[in-house]
Amino acid sequence: MNPTVKRSAHAVSHTAGRLTVGGRLLPSFLIVGAQRCGTTSLYRALAQHPLVLKPVLRKGVHYFDTAYDKGLSWYRAHFPLRARAARLHRRYGTRPLAFESSPYYMFHPLSPYRLARDLPGAKMIVLVRDPVERAYSAHAHEVARGFETERSFARAVELEPSRLAGEIERLCEEPYGHSHAHRHHAYVARGQYAEQLARLESVVARRRILVIDSGRFFATPEPVYDQVLEFLGLPRLGDPVFERHNARPRPAEMPRSLREELSEHFVPWDLKLCDWLGDVPSWRR
Repeated sequence: MNPTVKRSAHAVSHTAGRLTVGGRLLPSFLIVGAQRCGTTSLYRALAQHPLVLKPVLRKGVHYFDTAYDKGLSWYRAHFPLRARAARLHRRYGTRPLAFESSPYYMFHPLSPYRLARDLPGAKMIVLVRDPVERAYSAHAHEVARGFETERSFARAVELEPSRLAGEIERLCEEPYGHSHAHRHHAYVARGQYAEQLARLESVVARRRILVIDSGRFFATPEPVYDQVLEFLGLPRLGDPVFERHNARPRPAEMPRSLREELSEHFVPWDLKLCDWLGDVPSWRR
C-alpha cells in the first residue's frame, strides 16, 4: 500500500476507534521485548489464534514508551471492540485476549511502572536471544532504517556509553520526552536482559512474566507456542504457521576479537537468566 494512503487509512481507523473507545478492549497481555529477538515472529504466530486479538492498526502501539502523553483513551482506541470479543466468547467458550507487541517497553525506564499502573493483571512476554547477535542485528536494523549513521558496528559499540550518558536520567526527569540515542543506539545495554527483567519484576508479579529463549522458539516452535498458550490460559485451536520475520542481511562477519569481548561482557547477565528460563540460555550451552 502507498505510504500516504496507508497513513490516511490509519488516521480514519483511529478516528473511528476514538469515537467508539468506550466499547473497546484493553490488552490482557503484551510482548514487551526484547528488540531483534523474534518478537514479530511470535506476534504473527499468536495473531493466527482465533481468540487472540491484535491491534486494529499496527502490532506495536508504543503507548507506554513514546506516546504516553496521549492518554489511555487514545491507547484503547487501537484495540478491537468488546462486541467482537463477546461473539468469539460465545462461539468458543473462552474469553478472547487482546494484545500488542512493542519491544521498547522492557528497555524504556518508565514503561514497566506505567504498565503496572494502567494494566493491572496484564501478563508480559519477553523473548531473549544471544545478546551479541542481538546487538549486531540491531545495528544492521538501525542503519537500514536510517536511525544510525555510524556504519561500523565496532565504532557504534565504542560510542554507545557516551551516546547514552545521562539519557535514562533525562527520560525520568522529562516523562513525556524522547531519546533517539536510548531508543536506537543501545546495542549492548539492551542485551543486559536480567537488568531489565529485575525492573519489570519490581512492579509486575513474576507469575505474570514469561521469558522465552528465542533460540528454542526458532528451533522447536510448537512446544514453545504451547507453553505460551498455557501461560495465557488459552486452548490450542488450529495449527499456526511459524515463520521468521524481519531478518536483516549482515554487511560482514563480526571481528572475532569484538565477538569474544562482548561475549565475555554478557556472561554475568546471561547467568542471571537461568532462573527465568529454568535452564542455561541456548547460546551458552
